[in-house]
Amino acid sequence: MKKTILTVVAVFAFGFANAQDSTSNGVGFSEGDKFVEGSFRYSSQNGDSSPTAESHSWSFNPTVGYLLTDKWAVGGKLNFGGREFNNDVKTTDLGLTAFARYYFLSLGEGKTFNAYGEGGLGYTSSKVNNVIGNNTTDDNLNANISLGMNYFFNSNWAITFTLANILSYNSFSPENGDNENDLNIEVNLFNNIFDQPQFGLLYKW
Repeated sequence: MKKTILTVVAVFAFGFANAQDSTSNGVGFSEGDKFVEGSFRYSSQNGDSSPTAESHSWSFNPTVGYLLTDKWAVGGKLNFGGREFNNDVKTTDLGLTAFARYYFLSLGEGKTFNAYGEGGLGYTSSKVNNVIGNNTTDDNLNANISLGMNYFFNSNWAITFTLANILSYNSFSPENGDNENDLNIEVNLFNNIFDQPQFGLLYKW
């Protein structure tokens, strides 16, 4: 966790330093802009008292978007991910999400800082590889509302950071077993915005 926080701080410091040398013309979003975005997340948990409590997970989300106005954007993203539990169960995820994004706050000369709310609807297929037993493929339909921000350090490049998922709904349909439906609402999402960080880069043209 400390390494993650230090990385985020370093990235923002780099962006701030570069922003001092960039011009404000063309910075931020305007109607008709297009962008590609990529975010990556990795987490690892090691059991202190039990070696079987180890788990690792990662996700990568390449995204494309289009600005309908200077406030509203629509687009889609691919969802790649994986998890490993106790060195004997491995899961690989592949999915697609459509989203709408609203930029409700712009700060700085030329709109260098932009905060947004995003709603998404997606489908993910998860292949589960078991060391013991048969492999299975599970389906997951999901919807979420999240908060994030972009910080432009020049007219084309921005740092992206997902702050929190406010609401998420998952309909899980395993190949073997009963369907499950989960609804999660994060009321205290600002207690620690670095609890589950996800950050990356955005290129706009």
